[in-house]
Amino acid sequence: QMQLVESGGGLVQAGDSLRLSCAVVGHRNSDYAMGWFRQAPGKEREFVAAISWGGGTTYYEDSVKGRFTISRHNARNTAYLLMNSLKPEDTAVYYCAARDQGLPGRGRYDYDYWGQGTQVTVSS
Repeated sequence: QMQLVESGGGLVQAGDSLRLSCAVVGHRNSDYAMGWFRQAPGKEREFVAAISWGGGTTYYEDSVKGRFTISRHNARNTAYLLMNSLKPEDTAVYYCAARDQGLPGRGRYDYDYWGQGTQVTVSS
């Protein structure tokens, strides 16, 4: 059973950067797409970014394009989300997700496995 463990969240100021990590445990191959979602208080969980198994295809939500970068290191079974120029509206719990196929999706129901989430708080 695949498990996902996020890390790297924290409290930062507007304009700062953070890098989130998602370690994949219990799965030997890299034949799965990965995504990042976020959920702010009182809001639905929303798509942030996704990457194919080989890293050649990436998707981003419009508000994070040019600021966030998703990547993965398959030898380390880890995915990353580098977040630059953070804004207060980026404040949310960020979740890592994995899909049992190589191409990424943008919907939360496209994914089969989820991490517990890591809090990102951006102060103004």
